[in-house]
This record gives sequence, structure tokens and C-alpha cells, in this order.
Amino acid sequence: MIQTLLSFLAALTLLVFVHELGHYLVARWCGVKVLRFSIGFGKPLYTWTVGPDRTEWTIAAIPLGGYVKMLDEREQGTSAIPAADLPRAFSRQSLARRSAIVIAGPMANFLLAIGLYFTLNIIGVEEPLPVVGAPPAQTAAAGAGVSAGDKVVSIDGHDIRSWNEVRLRMIDGLIERRPIAVGVERGGAPVTLTLPTDGLPPGELERDFLRTLGLELGGGRVVIASVSPESAAARAGLQAGDQVTGVGGKPVGRPSELIERIRAHPGLPLFLEIQRGSDNLQIEVRPDSAASDRPGEAGRAVGRIGAGISGRVAMIEVRYGPIESVGRAMSQTWDMSIFSLRMLGKMVVGELSWRNLSGPVAIADYAGQSSRVGWYAYVAFLALISISLGVLNLLPIPVLDGGHLVYYGLEAIRGRPLSDRFMELTQKAGLALIGAMMVVALFNDLTRLIGS
Repeated sequence: MIQTLLSFLAALTLLVFVHELGHYLVARWCGVKVLRFSIGFGKPLYTWTVGPDRTEWTIAAIPLGGYVKMLDEREQGTSAIPAADLPRAFSRQSLARRSAIVIAGPMANFLLAIGLYFTLNIIGVEEPLPVVGAPPAQTAAAGAGVSAGDKVVSIDGHDIRSWNEVRLRMIDGLIERRPIAVGVERGGAPVTLTLPTDGLPPGELERDFLRTLGLELGGGRVVIASVSPESAAARAGLQAGDQVTGVGGKPVGRPSELIERIRAHPGLPLFLEIQRGSDNLQIEVRPDSAASDRPGEAGRAVGRIGAGISGRVAMIEVRYGPIESVGRAMSQTWDMSIFSLRMLGKMVVGELSWRNLSGPVAIADYAGQSSRVGWYAYVAFLALISISLGVLNLLPIPVLDGGHLVYYGLEAIRGRPLSDRFMELTQKAGLALIGAMMVVALFNDLTRLIGS
């Protein structure tokens, strides 16, 4: 809980700071006087002043956002602003300058995402090879002809290097509920398969959709992690670190396969093919008989050997050169931005359920999970949330940056500023809409939390 909370607060603080820093820097570049730069809302916890304008930099009590307060006649009133400062008021700037200041926040988030993706691309990260295991019967993957050991090399024409890319490239087809073209390498020969997606729940993007489709990682190593004293594994001479390559002459690629074969042989001899260092051994183990603890199997005898079994999938280091890393980082940011917009658009028109909308609880959960996986997962999480923040703020909703850009567009068409009354009413409507979205997102978060 502490790690999750700290990871969430660190992510939120960084992303809000970068967003507001974009507004701040462009405002200063345009000559606008900045009164306050705040991270968070509500009561200030710590404040200090910076620069000749004595700009207040504040850390506030509620860390769910931030703002940059500029000199503005509409807020402070013309009479409250010294005559010498009036040319530096935000409201006195040209449409182009005001638009640049507003759009700078979301652009800063996109630039941060590009920088984070560039870092991951150039340093390189280890990711699972896209080799699949045997798909369960009656799944879409089994019906499409996917076989154990198939290496995924393309999704809908996009080259694939890692398992994470498989998941990312399949999302588009899942949203459209259309067949997905999966290119695999089988025995050194290319094979193209068509994976149907119409069997998934309509309107909802499942978090574990790959497993639902029947696609699971395979081709890894099954390793004896520990051996209990006086157990069947200890009597047979198994040791921690032994790699199990087969059972009874049949290969195994996942811990679940080995466990199921052990369970099916209570009190019966079972021959395990073991790789121990440079030696290949065949060890006979006779699983102890025990009562099953699975639901619906009361009284059934199953085999157990008293060993911890872990899976170690084959990995690949995904790394790119400096030039390629820049291009790829920009492409990744663009693709995720378009994906986010498409998701929102499909929710608006009813093609995708609002249950897919996530809020602060889900973000905090993902922050904690990614930080526990490692720095690279946390950096990828930061890039994704930074993109989401940039896209969200560009939506044409009053009170958001995109809403202000709409105001400026209307002002350019009319040739004069919009009335205070119109802006007041539309901003109230915008606040109500944002509030409703937050309620839905929070409800979804709590529903998932209770359900899990």
C-alpha cells in the first residue's frame, strides 16, 4: 500500500508539474506575468517566490492536479491591475499567443512521453519472446489453428518483436471487433492465421483478453524452484535449479503443464527429463497421493511431489539506435494518442462500454504494480499516463485546455471576445461533465477493486 501510494503520488506530481511547466514557460516567453504556479489544489502547504515578478510557487494539499495563474483582466479586473502591467495581462495577448500558452501544457505531456519512450528504446529492456503455448480447446486461438511453439512475427502487418507488442497491436482489432491477421513462424516457415474476436463480450475491452482468446506465453523454461524435505521430489533426487524439459517423453513449456501431469499420477511412477547444468538426466518420481483442494473435486486423489515450480519464459532485449529511438518514440506517442481518442470516441457513440473508463484508483493500482515490476515498467506507465493527460486536456470541453481553444476559435470567427455570461454557463456545463466522468471512473475503479 505504501509503495503504491508513493508511486502514484510521484507519477502524479511529475506529470502535473510537466504539464503546468509547459503553460508557464510559454507564458513567460510571450511576456505574460505569472502570479502563481501551483502543484495541487486547496490549502497551500509550502510557498516560495521566484524571479523579478515574485511568482508564487506553491505545493497545495490536494495533489490531484495543478494550475498556473496569470495576470488576467477577466479575473482580477482592469482597475486592480497597475497600468504598467496591463500589456502583460493574458487577456491582452493576441489569439495566437493565448492559443500557444494553452496548448503548451498538453504538448509538454506529449514531449515527456516521447522522452520516456526514447529512454526505454535506447537503453533497451528485456521482454518475453512472442512464443505461444498450446491454446485451450474451444478458444478463438485454437479455432484459428494456433499451435504450441508458434512465434508471432506480425499483427495486422505490423512487425512484432516481443510479447508486449502482441498485446498492444491486437487492441485495435479488439476495439473494432474484427478478425486479426496474425503472422507466425512455425518450423522456420511463415504462416498467416486469422483470429476472430467476435466471441469477446460486446462493448468491453477485457483486461485479460489474450487469455480469453486462448493466447498464452509458451516456449519458456520450467524450473524446480525449491524441494521440500522428505517429499517425493526429495526422495527422487530432484534439486532446486533443475530444468524440467519433458515428462514421459512429452515436452513441457509451462509450469501448469507439469503440475497437471503430476496431479494425474498419484502414487504412480512419472519420468521427468531434467537438465542440470550441462547434464541431461531422466529421473523417476512417484508423486504422493493427496486429496484435491480444488472446487468440485472433493475426495479426488491427485499427485503431489512437494516441490516449488516456476516458469522462466524466453526473453529478448529490445533496443534501438539513437535515430531509430527518436522516430519510434514519436510513433509510439502518436499511436497511443490516436488510440486514446478512438477509445473515447467509441464510448461517446456507444460502441464501447463506459466500464472501460478508469480513474485515480486504477491509476494508483497500475502505478504500484509497474513500480514493483521494475523501473522500465514504471517509465512505460509514466509515458502512457502522460499521453492520456495530454489527450484529455485537449478535449473540446470547457474548463479544459481544449475548451479554451474552442473559445479562441469562436472568437476568431466572431472578431471579438465571447461574452462573460456565455463563458460562465459553458464552464459550469464543462465542470458538470468532468464531474460526471470522474464519478463513472471512480465507480468503475471500485467495482473492479471489489470484484478482484
